[in-house]
Amino acid sequence: MKITPDIESRIIEMAWEDRTPFEAIASQYGLKEADLIRFMRNKLKKNSFKLWRARVSGRTTKHLKLRPEGVSRGYCPTQYKHK
Repeated sequence: MKITPDIESRIIEMAWEDRTPFEAIASQYGLKEADLIRFMRNKLKKNSFKLWRARVSGRTTKHLKLRPEGVSRGYCPTQYKHK
């Protein structure tokens, strides 16, 4: 799959979202967690990458197997509102 700037932007957005699991990114774009980490390291500034890694490390909602039962969707209901 060729990663266009639009797809690149969407991958970065999904990676920053708390409720979007790594598995969703892998199924849509073929980037497993290790691949996504490399991708983010290459695309983000050094400090932004450090902030992202600190944010997602240990976050249970980023892994389907670790998610609490009440988290069933990949985004907040107020996200992606239609205008």
